[in-house]
Amino acid sequence: MGIIKVENIRIYAHHGCLKEETAIGSQYRVDLNVKANLKTSAKTDELSDTVDYVFLNKVVREEMEIPSKLLETVAKRILNRIFNEDVLVTKATVCVSKINPPIGGDVEMVTIKLSQKRKK
Repeated sequence: MGIIKVENIRIYAHHGCLKEETAIGSQYRVDLNVKANLKTSAKTDELSDTVDYVFLNKVVREEMEIPSKLLETVAKRILNRIFNEDVLVTKATVCVSKINPPIGGDVEMVTIKLSQKRKK
């Protein structure tokens, strides 16, 4: 097994429970860890034998474009897409962070972290 990380994906998106958040939008950071068997791709040197990190970035970007009230919802959509579209993934963890959240204090970011394993 091995891990592919796509870290610090920076995205401007429109999530939140407040009308202003969805209207104005804000900065987000997404970090993704994907576990898969990388032995074959290490031998063959073929993209088709691994989890393509371009694909992972695309999924994150597309799901972040869909406005949601909760970051939990966005994170779950990202995980669902990854498991539905790439059979090599055995486990994935996604962290979705809102930069400078409007919570009445000096807070750098809030982060939601969700993990999922492939059902056997």
